[in-house]
This record gives sequence, C-alpha cells and structure tokens, in this order.
Amino acid sequence: QVKLVESGGGLVQAGGSLRLSCAASGGDFSINAMGWFRQAADEQHELVATIERDGATKYGDSVKGRFTISRDNAKNTVYLQMNSLRPEDTAVYYCAASKRNGGLLPPQYQYEYAYWGQGTQVTVSS
Repeated sequence: QVKLVESGGGLVQAGGSLRLSCAASGGDFSINAMGWFRQAADEQHELVATIERDGATKYGDSVKGRFTISRDNAKNTVYLQMNSLRPEDTAVYYCAASKRNGGLLPPQYQYEYAYWGQGTQVTVSS
C-alpha cells in the first residue's frame, strides 16, 4: 500500500511563499502522477497541480503563474512551491498519487487518484 506523507503547511501573510512536500513510500511503485488537490471550507476538492513521472504538468487555473510543482523520482517526492499567496488559497492541501498512464493529459480528477495523504493546512492571512 502506498503511503503519502505531506509537510510544509502553515500560516503565511498574503504575498508570501510556502513550499509543500509529499513523500511516497510502500506499494509496488507503479505510480505515475503525483499531485496536489485542495479543499477550502464548504468547497469541493480542487486540482492545484499535478506532475507525471516524465515531467508533464497540469495546473489549476487559479494558481497558474504563482505555483510550481516539481518532483524527485529517485526520492519519490513531489514539491509544491507556492508564491504570491492570497487569502483565497487558504485550504487543506492533499497530496495524491495516481497509477493512470497513457492519457493525453495528466490525470486531473479526484477519481483518477488511488492514494491520498492526510492533508496539511495552509492559511493565508490578509
């Protein structure tokens, strides 16, 4: 069973930066995409960013140009660099991993991700 452990959340002022990390362990390691979703209070899960093993990425529209996703395949770790943070970025951020391969785009929907972390809170104050 794949286990995902997130770190790096916290409280930051608007305009600031945070870096989230997610380390994967266990399982047979046929993971392709690793990504981040977020869920604000009373909202649905929203794709933040995802990256496939070959480096292909997809970002949610609200974070394009501000957030950067990267991964270290040797360490089975994915990172999310979040810059120019806004109060509306406040949410619980979840790391997720998908075995899905072969699509034209990286997997972008929750149901495509079989493994999930516990979540880390990011709070941006105005």
